[in-house]
Amino acid sequence: MGVFSKVHRFREAGESANVNNVERFGEPVRSLFTSSKLMTLHHRIEITDGVEAVVYRAETKFPSLHDKTEIYDAAGNHVAHMEKKIFTLHERHFVTMEDGTAFELSNELFHLVRDVTNIEGLGWQLQGNILGLNFELYDENGGVIAVISQKMFSLHDKYCVDIYRPAYEKTVVAILITLQHMIRDRENAASASSSSSNS
Repeated sequence: MGVFSKVHRFREAGESANVNNVERFGEPVRSLFTSSKLMTLHHRIEITDGVEAVVYRAETKFPSLHDKTEIYDAAGNHVAHMEKKIFTLHERHFVTMEDGTAFELSNELFHLVRDVTNIEGLGWQLQGNILGLNFELYDENGGVIAVISQKMFSLHDKYCVDIYRPAYEKTVVAILITLQHMIRDRENAASASSSSSNS
């Protein structure tokens, strides 16, 4: 479905790139895919390539008030650390890459259709289409870096990311993991508020 849909752009490993992404940005240089695995004391996200080999993994210890998450490559080398700032009006997540690069994803209140997340410290911007579950990552000059798509109705939070600037792959992976945490937090908050209003 994702290959042919202009609205929803998720695709599985082995499928060709989404027609809308190709029309707008060309063929991606590399595509990665994620799947979440919830275990008792860890929340793990595995990132695989087009032949489903694991290339990165992210682990979050529970319980964790600050949602502290570590990202590693396939060889076990540390790639990045992510954590959430609590007690703030806006959603804020801090990311520190292994090379010392630090940035922050800050999200103000949801817009109805498009959502904009500023990536302070890099000057990048994540623009989202909530209904289509698609997100585009742009650099400070408005050039596309990657396109992220989420699978609808998935129990394991599946995502696909088409990367157009492979030099930024590790940073894109860190942003992808952070985005997954932000969406999960938002879904949990929405379900908590709806259950409290129904009680």
